[in-house]
Amino acid sequence: MLEMIDIEIDNAVAFQMSGKITEGDMALVLNFAKEKIEHYGSIVLFEKINSFSGVEFAALIEEFKYLFDVGISNIDKVAILTDKKWIEHIVNIEDKMFKKIDMQCFALEEQSLAIEFLKSV
Repeated sequence: MLEMIDIEIDNAVAFQMSGKITEGDMALVLNFAKEKIEHYGSIVLFEKINSFSGVEFAALIEEFKYLFDVGISNIDKVAILTDKKWIEHIVNIEDKMFKKIDMQCFALEEQSLAIEFLKSV
């Protein structure tokens, strides 16, 4: 399940997740991202991962369609809050792969630090 949240950054796409990510969840976030990109030109992402038990295959298809349609060049920064070490390892690899996107992981209780990171130039 994904729930959109407000972190008081105009060009932010912010959400928290728990459990399994569905096609509907993915469509909600991706449509919100498209709207923000159309309005602001670029976005920052804030992801709070409370728990994670997988992604529906249909949700992955939605994400691939979005990547082919919109791409990732409009994403400036990504802040991920998690208590899962394996997610931190994946984010570190992605940060090296996508050099134009500044990605950082934060502990769940470090939300204010993550928001400051997204606000910084």
